[in-house]
This record gives sequence, C-alpha cells and structure tokens, in this order.
Amino acid sequence: MVVRTKDRPDLLSRAFRSILHQTYNDWECIVVNDGGDPAVLEGVLTSVQMDMDERVKIIRNEESLGRWPAANAGIRQSAGTYVALHDDDDSWHPRFLEATVGFLDVNCDELGVIARAEVIHEALRGTEVVEEGRYILEEHNPEVLLVDLLHFNRFVPIQFLYRRSLHDQFGLYDERLPAAADWAFNLLVCSAKSIRYVSGEVLAYWHQRPSETGPEGNSVFAATDDHERADRAFRDEQLRAFIATHGAGLPLILASQKDAITLRAEQTDARQDRHTETLLAAIREQQARLEQLSTSVDRIQHHLDRMLDTRIRGFLWRQKQRLKQRRFRL
Repeated sequence: MVVRTKDRPDLLSRAFRSILHQTYNDWECIVVNDGGDPAVLEGVLTSVQMDMDERVKIIRNEESLGRWPAANAGIRQSAGTYVALHDDDDSWHPRFLEATVGFLDVNCDELGVIARAEVIHEALRGTEVVEEGRYILEEHNPEVLLVDLLHFNRFVPIQFLYRRSLHDQFGLYDERLPAAADWAFNLLVCSAKSIRYVSGEVLAYWHQRPSETGPEGNSVFAATDDHERADRAFRDEQLRAFIATHGAGLPLILASQKDAITLRAEQTDARQDRHTETLLAAIREQQARLEQLSTSVDRIQHHLDRMLDTRIRGFLWRQKQRLKQRRFRL
C-alpha cells in the first residue's frame, strides 16, 4: 500500500492504526512524505510503534511534488502483487485486506475489487476529530460499470485494491492532472472489465471535513478548482483522441442531441413552472374561501350561542314566574 502524507500527524496516526490493526499481516507500506517535516513523520511512526517495522519504507521528498507524483513514487518502490492507495486521512476496517486480498487470490480473472465504503463527515476541534454524520457511498450499485464512471468517479482510493500489473498495462497515474487522476485510471481499468464489490460489508471509511479548506481539508472541498480543471482537461484530451481517429461526426451529433435535450428539458421546466403557479393560485384561492367560511362559521356560532343563552334565560324566568304563582295560590 502507498500512503501519501504531508504534516497531518493526527490524521496520519489514525491511518497508521487502521493499517496495523489489519487481520491480514503480509503487507508492505510505502510512506511518501511529500515535502512534509521529517520530524513530524518520525514522531507519528514512533507513537504508533511503526518506526522499527520492516514492512514500512519511507520516501522523503524535499519539496512537495503533488498528489499523483507522490503516488507514483510509492508504486515504483512497491514490490507487492497488489496495490492500494491509503490516503493519510482515511481508514480501513480491520478485515479490509483479508477480504480484498482473499477475493483477488481466488478470482484470478478480476483486475481489482472494491469494498463498500462509509463516508464520514467530521470536524476538527483542536486536536480532536468530531464525527458529524455518515452514509454509505453508492449503496444502490451492485458493481461499478464503465457507463457508471463516464459521469463521475464512483469509488475512491481507500476502497480499491488492484493488481500491480495494471500499471504495466495502463501506465501510472496521470501526473499532468491536478486532481482526479484516480478517476482517469479507474476509467481505463473499467474499459477492460467491470469492478465488483467484495461484499456488502462496509470495510473502508472515507473521512471528509467539509468545513476545512487548509492542509487538513479534503481535495473534493478544499481544491474544487483542481477537480474541475482535471475533469475538463481529461475529457477534452479523450475527445481530441477520438476525433483524431474517427472524425468529429459522432461528437457533433451527440452535442446537437444534448442541446436538443437541454432545450426540451428547459421547455418542460417552464411548463411545470406554469402548472405549479396555476396550482399555487388555486390553492391560495381555496385558502381565501376557507378563511371566509371560517369567519362565517364563527359568526353563526356566536349567534347560536346568544340565541341559546336567551332561550335558557327565558326558560328560567318562566319557571320562576310559575313558582311565584303557586306560592301565591297557597
């Protein structure tokens, strides 16, 4: 596995603990300190008792090279059959490696496997990490198909264990992309074969801190511009490659169809808006009528109360008069 890190000791400690608690122990961990303070990394390794573990190798970049050069540096130094990118702020269930490695050992035709992941929203309170909520990522999908990935990435590195030989086939992660190189790589893998989930059990945890925009943040929140640029750049490159081989005919047709679909959607939205306004006007009219009816009912009730009160008073008065007359006769 490859762990990329830079000066996030508290989060890194959690990541290391999730590695050390694995029930499967035949692993190697390539830690890429991408321009971070060496003393910080050494302190974390010592605190979790990984400083003397022969399974741990350290790559020290004097300056930060970025997400994907750091990942590729770790992969180049790895010697295992399988690869996983374990980001320094994410974590695994203790059975992650046992389940995923066991799956690939048995299913030799599978290129990789993903575990169900839980997205955990959290916030930092000093050195304390406070959980704010969680949900299962892509819970509805039984597997990941190529068509699923065309719109956006459906799984993240912490979920994915794959054969190292895929890098011989597809190359390393695209270092030209500021973000989302994992999505580009996943597309290449899925173009050869769909990727299955190892089971329905949650075995990976994608920790997110939406309110953090600095070094402690997630790239999906703290570097949204990088993700947008990478998405557009990769799509544009793939489109140019397609046109160079097949011409611009199909993309032009698809673009025109997209415009037509967008126009129809806008027209449908406009009709729905008008229909909604009509319904709201009818509802407001009914509410006004109900208010008028309620006022009338209140008046009638008040009138009935007065009538009833008058009748009761009249009945009592007549009873008194009868009693007086009886006494007088006696």
